[in-house]
Amino acid sequence: MEKSSLLVLLGKSGQPADIERIVERAREDNLFLSILVIGEAPDFPYYSDGLGQYGGTVMASAWQQDFEKANAALGKTAKAIKEYLAPQEVEFGVSVVCAEQVAIAEAIARSAIVCDLVVVSNDLRGNASLFNVAVQAALFRAPTGVLLNAAASPATLAPKRVLVAWCPAKACARAVHAAMPMLRAADEVTLVVVDPVMTPMRDGEDPGADAARWLSHQGCKVTVQQCPSGGQDIGHVLMKRAREAGAELIVMGAYDHSRLREIVFGGTTRTLVEQESLAVFMAH
Repeated sequence: MEKSSLLVLLGKSGQPADIERIVERAREDNLFLSILVIGEAPDFPYYSDGLGQYGGTVMASAWQQDFEKANAALGKTAKAIKEYLAPQEVEFGVSVVCAEQVAIAEAIARSAIVCDLVVVSNDLRGNASLFNVAVQAALFRAPTGVLLNAAASPATLAPKRVLVAWCPAKACARAVHAAMPMLRAADEVTLVVVDPVMTPMRDGEDPGADAARWLSHQGCKVTVQQCPSGGQDIGHVLMKRAREAGAELIVMGAYDHSRLREIVFGGTTRTLVEQESLAVFMAH
């Protein structure tokens, strides 16, 4: 990932410890770090005073103070991050976004389209709604890959062993394309196909063989595993396989099914997004 630009999303509780490993890799590979500290502004309260042409909109006077307080908290976090990064011998920029969720998603998308990877810090998990906004804005509104749980492994950005959750779908192929620099540099890539359907119109006679051949041509050291889920959630099957293989990173396509279906019924993406013990690289 040498010479790449990383967009790192932090919340108001973000600490230098949340980005230590990313900074180490940035120093080694000459990466540019774009840090975006995001937080929700207080709801904008207004009401109508009077009716018709004599009515008017009235805003509660305390809102401005509440907004300034929220913005100052984010500014304090941004200042601490700047002070930490200043002596680290890395190029960086730090910005603050205090707004409603729609505007936060727009700011993330605008920043992500000119970066090579989006890293979502786990401190954002303290606000589940904002965390989901950040993840989905990066996945659906930018052409980059998204990295979760970056602190789960000391080698997340330069993993030696990677598990690829493979199926012949656009989201999965896009994730592999985006992660290719890391896959080429890895010592071992395990390509896992769960519950393969061995028909010409689905996964082929030898599921995963075509993807393994492609990755081999790219210089990757690949092995293929075809395994049944046994009725278990596929996400948990992948996590178990990753631990057995000693994988430092899981690469997978996100939301191969609709987001609504995943929200209502659950799914592989939801399982991997919600867990915090394994680093996951996703793309849609």
